[in-house]
Amino acid sequence: MKGNKSKIQSLLESADIQINGSCPWDIRVLDERLYNKLVVHGSLGLGEAYMDGWWEADALDGFFHRLLSSGLDKNYAITPRAVLGYLGAVIANLQNPTRVYSNIHHHYDIGNDLYRAMLDKRMVYTCAYWDKAQNLDEAQEAKLELVCRKLGLQQGQRVLDIGCGWGSFAKYAAENYGVNVVGITISKEQVELARKLCEGLPVEIRQQDYRDVDERFDHIVSLGMIEHVGYKNYKSYMEMVSRCLEDNGIFLLQTIGSNISVRTTDPWIGKYIFPNSMLPSIKQIARAIEGRFVMEDWHNFGTHYDKTLMAWFQDFDSHWHVLKNNYPDRFYRMWKYYLLSCAGAFRSRSIQLWQIVLSKHGRAGGFDVSRHVARSKETFNNHLKTKQYENIHQILR
Repeated sequence: MKGNKSKIQSLLESADIQINGSCPWDIRVLDERLYNKLVVHGSLGLGEAYMDGWWEADALDGFFHRLLSSGLDKNYAITPRAVLGYLGAVIANLQNPTRVYSNIHHHYDIGNDLYRAMLDKRMVYTCAYWDKAQNLDEAQEAKLELVCRKLGLQQGQRVLDIGCGWGSFAKYAAENYGVNVVGITISKEQVELARKLCEGLPVEIRQQDYRDVDERFDHIVSLGMIEHVGYKNYKSYMEMVSRCLEDNGIFLLQTIGSNISVRTTDPWIGKYIFPNSMLPSIKQIARAIEGRFVMEDWHNFGTHYDKTLMAWFQDFDSHWHVLKNNYPDRFYRMWKYYLLSCAGAFRSRSIQLWQIVLSKHGRAGGFDVSRHVARSKETFNNHLKTKQYENIHQILR
């Protein structure tokens, strides 16, 4: 035990983190069993020990920012569980059709009340775009507007939204650009609410796996879904998109990205938050699109995800007094750890957020869209007062 404590203390000090120090990113050890757990179980043990109340930090995001910026995460223990997880990912397709429903159900079907409390008014569960935005609602609308402009939407066009969530993009695009949208997700909870939110619009929400889509669309968009596809399926995913996309169409892919190619995810994230998920790398995406698409634009705004996650946590935390009636106390510590550890990861630039614009044959004359889309506050407020948007509030009450 003593040796493990000294080892952990030395490692943390190399990242400018003190045990029982006075800085907000320092950790307070509340149970001495923490040291053995970290040595034996690595990052999984760190997260589970936090959930169990064995340690605390006033600024979890700051703790992870320093931890990951120092490269300390690379010193985690190679545990039997980690080895088995890696071998399982190599041998089996952990995102095949028989597994994927349970993977998605674990995270997205835990309760719409949680997501209504945490997210913006449109319930966008992907990175916001904070270009001149003053709050989360504005930042998420700016992101949806940016996506629509990059796609070059025209009235009457047909668009596929792969992993449509609660229909936020579908609703925005249909209302503001007059397009017809087919949104697909395999989350039962998302389908039910998305259909209500998009009622009366030219939007069809389906509970459908992307592998089962076989029809043509003018444009295709996917915001934060490929992280659940798995490296063994990147090629077939891109083949499906190419098959369904009209020859002159645009495919916009938004994804969290890894700086290195991986075949598994962090053990704690995989067990408690996103089972069998993984972040694609530039190399993995490039291999999957080679021979199928021309890369028109690659936009990295990963630093915006730090701010988005901090806003989500603030909303989650401020609504916990209501949410706790439906979720156990341990869930609060788990969800806090998830949101703030991810904020620290983006802040350290350990992971990225990419919007990638792809065409099948290359856009004549090239691709050029302004990335500055923030609206004036007056325009934004007027937009929120539309009849369609007021219907959202009625549904969410």
